[in-house]
Amino acid sequence: MSKTVRPRRSVLYMPGANTRALEKARTLPADALIFDLEDAVAPDAKAVARANVVAAARSGTYGKREIAIRCNGLATPWGKDDAAAIAMSGADAILVPKVESAADVASVVALLDAAGAPASMMVWAMVETPRAILRAEEIAGSHPRLALFVMGTNDLVKDMRARHTPMRLPMIAALGIGMLAARAYGLTILDGVYNDIQDAEGFRAVCQQGLEMGFDGKTLIHPSQVEPCNEIFAPSLAELEMAGKIVAAFGQAQAEGRGVVTVEGRMIENLHVEQAERALALAAAIKELQAA
Repeated sequence: MSKTVRPRRSVLYMPGANTRALEKARTLPADALIFDLEDAVAPDAKAVARANVVAAARSGTYGKREIAIRCNGLATPWGKDDAAAIAMSGADAILVPKVESAADVASVVALLDAAGAPASMMVWAMVETPRAILRAEEIAGSHPRLALFVMGTNDLVKDMRARHTPMRLPMIAALGIGMLAARAYGLTILDGVYNDIQDAEGFRAVCQQGLEMGFDGKTLIHPSQVEPCNEIFAPSLAELEMAGKIVAAFGQAQAEGRGVVTVEGRMIENLHVEQAERALALAAAIKELQAA
């Protein structure tokens, strides 16, 4: 995968207790998968689900898709055992629910280290409570293993006593704070799930909103959401064409010693070149992932 950027347009939750779902996930075009041990698994199925997802992650049959496993909260009867099992599962990351402080991140890192997790295993943090939002900067800068925020919008709406609305106005402040904290510390950030799997138009609108806000991708609850999500969070052909022109024009100007660059009447600065290079790198990484 490209070292510059990793596609995380579509990140699909798969219930850990459902072996058929874990099998089906091998054929889905999601950029990444989250094998879930928390919300999607009943208490009496937790141990079986843990064994299922560890076996799936170890199988090496998911191509170049990124694999994360969501553990149960560390304060639950299953959380610490989950973390120890995930540490040696071969998954790319552990997704930790209800992270509310730097201390919470330190706790899961300590569990991973004690269980012998490789240095490459990353921590993903669910940001899903008012306390987490108010401490987002503290969490984002807490540890080098922390790579990604997942916005837990369902729990946030519940805790705020807010409502799910088409424009998500009750959520805008929380989403923005999470975004700023993530970007300040170089983290990837994923938008929350969309609950109505029958509402294709509403889903596309929320994906577009997330893209415009700066999210790298979206967490998903159903395979039908994967392809529209991939489409919206990928650079368009028009964007890639312009990006290529910007990079080429800037390179030519540098070679000629010119400090002013224009492309189709637009003044081009370094920031535009950085954006163009990222779009081209993302497109190349998507192509590489799809070829797997």
